[in-house]
Amino acid sequence: PFALLMGIGKPDAEQWRLMGEDLLVGDEPMDTLVDWMYTTGMTETRPLFQRALESGIDSVPDAPEPLRAFFTLVETPPDWLDESLVRRGEQTLRMGGYDGLYLARDVSFLGGYLASGFNKTLLRTGALEKGPAQRFAETMQWALDVQKGMQKFGPGYRSTLHVRFVHSLVRRHVGAMPDWDTDAWGLPINQTDMAATLVGALIAPFVGGIAMGIIPSRADREAAAHLARYVGWLMGVEEKWLPTGFRDSVRILYHCMTAITNPDETTRQLAVPMANDPLNWHYPNLPRLRGRIARAQHLSISTMYLGPKAMRQ
Repeated sequence: PFALLMGIGKPDAEQWRLMGEDLLVGDEPMDTLVDWMYTTGMTETRPLFQRALESGIDSVPDAPEPLRAFFTLVETPPDWLDESLVRRGEQTLRMGGYDGLYLARDVSFLGGYLASGFNKTLLRTGALEKGPAQRFAETMQWALDVQKGMQKFGPGYRSTLHVRFVHSLVRRHVGAMPDWDTDAWGLPINQTDMAATLVGALIAPFVGGIAMGIIPSRADREAAAHLARYVGWLMGVEEKWLPTGFRDSVRILYHCMTAITNPDETTRQLAVPMANDPLNWHYPNLPRLRGRIARAQHLSISTMYLGPKAMRQ
C-alpha cells in the first residue's frame, strides 16, 4: 500500500526480466576471492582476510594479489559516496528505538519467510536447528553495527563485509548440494535476493515506523536511503539494485518482493516456530500468561502490516 501511495507501479517487462536473470547471479568479486581462499587453504588465508578486514589491506605484509585486489576494491569509496549523508542515515535509523526492533522482527523478518526460494537456502544452513531467536539476534547484530558506524574499519563496515564473506561461503556450499535445484530456485543468495534483503532490513522497518508515528524529515529519509546504498555496495549488491533515493528504495523493495514472494511449505516451517517463540521467552513472573500475551502482541503487528492473507499463508 505504501508503494501505491507513492505512485510506484508493478514491475514492467524489462524489470521482470532483470529480476529473473539476477536470480542466477552471485557476487563475482567475493566469490572469486573465496575460490582462491579454498584453493590455497583456509587455514592460511582466513587469518589474512581477517587482518585486512579489521585493519586494511596495507596491514597485511606481502598480501597475495587476490586478497589485495578485493580489499583495494572495497577500501576505495565509490564516487557517489557522501560521508555526511551516511552519518545522518545512521542517526535516522536509530530513531526507531524499540519500535524499530518490533518492525524488524514482526514485519521484515517474519514477512521474509514468504520468499520460499530464500527459505530453501536457510533450511540447508540449519535455520530450524538454530532457531528463530538466534537467527534474528545475528541479523539484528549486523543492523545495529550498521547504525553504530559505517566508517572504514568501523563496526558496520566490518560486519557488512563479514556477512558478504559468509554469503559467498553459503553460495559455494549450498549450491553444490545434490538436491539444490538451480532451475527452480536460482543461485543461493543471488542478486535479487540480496537486493530485497538489503532494503527489507534497512528500509522496510523505517517505512513501517511512519505508520507508528515515527515521522522523519525528507532529508532524513534520503539519508537513510543513501546509507542503504553504501551498505549494499559493500555487501556486493550490483549497482542497478542500489537505491538512488528513498522513493527508489521503496520501489526496489516492492518490485523484488513481488518477484520472490511465493510461499510454500517452507514458509510455515520457518514462520510457525518464530510466531510461537515468545511462549518460550524468560519472564520473571506469570510466564504462561505473559508468553501468550507477547505472542499475540507480536502477531498483531505482523497482521497489521502483512495482512490476513499473508498471515494465513
